[in-house]
Amino acid sequence: MLKKMGEAVARVARKVNETVESGSDTLELRLEGNYLHHLPDEVRTLLHLQAIDLSRNKFRDFPEQLTALQALETINLEENEIIDVPVEKLATMESLKSVNLKFNPLNAEVRVIARPLIKFDLLMSPEGAQAAPRP
Repeated sequence: MLKKMGEAVARVARKVNETVESGSDTLELRLEGNYLHHLPDEVRTLLHLQAIDLSRNKFRDFPEQLTALQALETINLEENEIIDVPVEKLATMESLKSVNLKFNPLNAEVRVIARPLIKFDLLMSPEGAQAAPRP
């Protein structure tokens, strides 16, 4: 288990470094399926990041570092273990177009307060929906 986590951390570090060093106009960070529980604070330095894919990880908390990235347009957190979401902070993100929270055990409060506050696409599964088992 520790070896697997160490490998995942190394992959994340490589991906973040590649993204920072590439300097391309369209920045996308793909970290799906890495057993991640949290993001390093260095993610806050990716000021031009437009899309991040954190699907199929082990996040229990919404990675709040993302709310500091004002160029971010797309956040994919599908198939994690997130219960609560900082809806108010997300609502202030001018560039945000889509947040995918499908197959997360979101609390009822998120479902109720999100719709009137947001102007982006918020994708959620129906209450009680389960993700397909992972191989």
